[in-house]
Amino acid sequence: MNLKTGHDVIIIGAGPAGASAAAILAEKGHRVLVLEREKFPRYHVGESLLPFTFHPLQRLGLVEKMRGSQFIKKFSVQFVSPSGKASQPFYFFDRYNQDVAQTWQVLRSEFDQIVMDHAREKGAVIQEEVTVTELLKEGERVVGVRVRDKQGNVAEHRAPITFDCSGKESFAAVRNNWRIKDPKLNKVAVWTYYKGAMRDEGIDAGATTVAFVPEKGWFWYIPQHNDMISVGVVAEGKYLTREGVRDPGEMFQREVKQNKWIEQHVAAGTQTGPYYITNEFSFHSRYCATEGLLLVGDAFCFLDPVFSSGLMFAMKSGVLAADFTHEALVARDFSPARFAEYGKTLREGIENMRKLVYAFYDPNFSFRKLTDKYPDLAGDVTDCLSGDVNKDFSKLFNAIKEFAEVPDVLPYGEPLVKPESKMQAV
Repeated sequence: MNLKTGHDVIIIGAGPAGASAAAILAEKGHRVLVLEREKFPRYHVGESLLPFTFHPLQRLGLVEKMRGSQFIKKFSVQFVSPSGKASQPFYFFDRYNQDVAQTWQVLRSEFDQIVMDHAREKGAVIQEEVTVTELLKEGERVVGVRVRDKQGNVAEHRAPITFDCSGKESFAAVRNNWRIKDPKLNKVAVWTYYKGAMRDEGIDAGATTVAFVPEKGWFWYIPQHNDMISVGVVAEGKYLTREGVRDPGEMFQREVKQNKWIEQHVAAGTQTGPYYITNEFSFHSRYCATEGLLLVGDAFCFLDPVFSSGLMFAMKSGVLAADFTHEALVARDFSPARFAEYGKTLREGIENMRKLVYAFYDPNFSFRKLTDKYPDLAGDVTDCLSGDVNKDFSKLFNAIKEFAEVPDVLPYGEPLVKPESKMQAV
C-alpha cells in the first residue's frame, strides 16, 4: 500500500467537468490531482456544444484554441417532421452577439483531450489508467480515495475535498445510494456514424438537426469534421424494441425509414463503425455534496440528450465547483453547507431545462404551437435551449402548461449536512 498526501483537491475523472475544475483550481495555485480510468484520447458521445458553453470556454481561456481547431462551426438548430419537412433553422445570431452565436460540433476524443491538456498546462497532476476503487472516510467525512493502476498497484491519496467527476457512472452517488431515476424520462438511444453523408449548404452545414419519428422519438444528426456525421435515434424502449427487435443495428436502420430527411441524408454516405446502445440515462443525485465530497457534471445529474445540455452543464458545473472550492480552501472550511448555493444554482438550471424536455416529449406540445400563440416567448425558448438556464422562466412555463405537463421541481441537490456539521457551523 502506497499512501500519498499533499493534495488540496482530488478529482475523479478527467472529462470536461473534471478537467475544467482542475484547470481553474491549478491556475489559482492549488495542488490538484486528477485520476482518470481511461487513456486519452478515448471515445465519448455527446458532441454538440450549446451557445452558452462559450462562457466556461472563455473562463478557461480555450476560445482561441477552439477557433483554431478543425471542429465544425454550429450556427443553428432545426427540427424536421417525419415527412421530411424541415423548419426554418433557429439561428443563434438572431438573438446573441457573435461570440455566443457561433458554437461547435466536436469530436469528443479530441475536445476532451484539449481540455485535459489545458488542465495539465495550468499545473494539475493528471494520472491516466488509474481506477478509483473506494472513497476513504474518517467517520462520515470523505478524506480521499483508494486507487489501483493497470499493473495492479494500490495507492491511497488524501485531500481536504474530493470531486466526483466520474460521468454517468456517478461513482459516489451509486455507492451512497443517492442516485434517483427521473419520474418520466426513461429513453433508449441507439447511434452510429456515417462517412460522406449529406450536409446542408453554407452556414447550415454545421447545424444540429432534430428529426422526428413516431411516438415522440427523434434522431440527432450532428455534422463533424473529417466528413463524419453522428446519427442517433432516441425513443421509449417499448417503441424501439417492438416486434421483438433487440439488435441495435436493426433498430437503427428500421427507424431511418421513419423519417424521410434522415433517410435521404444518410443514403449519400456509408455507415462506419459499431452501433452503440444505451438506456436509462436520466438520473439525479439526491445530494450535491457531503463532508469532503462534491459531485460535478454528469455525476450530479444527467437529463436527456435532446437539447445537447450535458456538455454545457458539465463545464458550467466544473467552473462553478472550482470557484466555490477555491473559497473553501482559502477559508479552510469544507463544511457541506458552503456548497448549498452551488447545488441550488445547478438545480435551477437543470429544472428549467428539464421542464422543456418534458414538454418536448408531450404529444400535445410543439414549439410552433407555443410561439404561434405567444410570439413574445420565442426569446425565452431560445435562451433556455441555448443554455442560458439560470433565469426566471415562470412566464414561459405557465404558457407551456396550456399544452403540456410541466413537472414539479424535484427536491434534490442540496448538500447533505449532518447534525454534527450544523453544530460545528454554529
